[in-house]
Amino acid sequence: MKRTLLLGCAALGLLAATATPAMAGTTADLLKRLHEKGILSDDEYQELLGNERAETVAAPAASASSDDKTVVRVAGSGVGLQVGDVTLKFSGSVNGFYVHDNGEAPSATNSVVGGVATVGSNSSAIRNGLLPGFLKVEVTTNQGGWDVGAHFGMYPGINSVNYAAGGGANSPGNPRGLQTAGIDFRQTYLTFGRPGFGEVKIGRDIGLFASEQILNDITLLSSGTPAGNVAPSNTTLGRIGVGYIYTDFQPQITYTTPSFSGFTASVGIFEPLSSLTGPDESNKEPGFQGKLVYDGKFGGVATRLWAAGIRQKHDVVAGPDYTGWGWDAGAKVTVGPLTLVGTYYDASGLGTTALNLFDTDGLGNRRDSHGFYLQGLASFGKLSVGGSYGESNLDYANAADALANPTLVDKNSSYVGQVRYGLTNWVTLLSEYVHTRSEAHNGNQASSDAVAAGAILFF
Repeated sequence: MKRTLLLGCAALGLLAATATPAMAGTTADLLKRLHEKGILSDDEYQELLGNERAETVAAPAASASSDDKTVVRVAGSGVGLQVGDVTLKFSGSVNGFYVHDNGEAPSATNSVVGGVATVGSNSSAIRNGLLPGFLKVEVTTNQGGWDVGAHFGMYPGINSVNYAAGGGANSPGNPRGLQTAGIDFRQTYLTFGRPGFGEVKIGRDIGLFASEQILNDITLLSSGTPAGNVAPSNTTLGRIGVGYIYTDFQPQITYTTPSFSGFTASVGIFEPLSSLTGPDESNKEPGFQGKLVYDGKFGGVATRLWAAGIRQKHDVVAGPDYTGWGWDAGAKVTVGPLTLVGTYYDASGLGTTALNLFDTDGLGNRRDSHGFYLQGLASFGKLSVGGSYGESNLDYANAADALANPTLVDKNSSYVGQVRYGLTNWVTLLSEYVHTRSEAHNGNQASSDAVAAGAILFF
């Protein structure tokens, strides 16, 4: 306890000596750095961080009660507005890229059902990357010792979409005059938690299975495999379907534990999703997902390890029921300027590219799938250079499936080369080259090449 108090005084004293009123909120950053350097233990870090959060809430509340003035401050990210003991925070992102996609002319030998390589004429587009834009609004406070919050995330694209084609805000693109972009309201959820208890989330947010794979993918900030570049929708594919299955944003009730020596665990029940390509379903029980994450340092090596899983029973209206399941695992290691990521997934009755896409033969017989990606990113000041390779594989359910679907995708793969430059704290310039290849079980093959250049802004 004595060591904790001394370290806390030293950290806060250092901050007081260097901070200005505009730097409110940097105490948490300082404590994080002390923790990463091994100066603070996990327990000491959590204790001091809790004290700092309590002081951040209490100080503006006291000011508001004494002189009835609203306190405005810059949060760790985004812009924060403090009113009494309630914090209103806005954060967001905007991006745009010039993308040129060079695909093969259609032929009998490059038809691949479920392939993501472009087949068709060359195309150019000004479009969003893997991320659309987004505006996130969060309202948080502490009531009765509980940290509670309401969270809303709106994700608008810059390209016009064709709602009549189905798919809502992420419908196929409609590059014509007098059209409108789509707004994907991906996030609407509440949270409540407290130190030592963890946090409960109820609402719509990103899933647990495959979430680490997309969040650590370098194409998250850029384009990756374009998909539909002739008439672009809200997003590209990035590495979705060429290294992992898309986690998606799903209705859920999820609990996440506090950190125990760097380990956190999450488990949740999810809205059951019907197959995208199978017969009608009337699912009787929820889906289940879980994730275990470790964050720590071994000497000068920062490490993040994870494993996640998913399971859902499918009750088919006219046909045999089946259960889909999958798991993924990965590691992110940072040594000096170099960050390496490796991930792998394995599944049955889960499909490829999107959850429950081509998951069965349509009769309830499950198809197995697996995939991986390997990635490296080296940063030298404001300049970063990265590259990755990944693939997603889908197997037949049985011999009858092979006879009925000869051009079903066997493997989608891609190579990505990327260069980034941090123009400002908010703006990053990016350029990218992507080679995508799709192969069918009968030997059909298609490949395409794309280049992208643009920028992404976060605030």
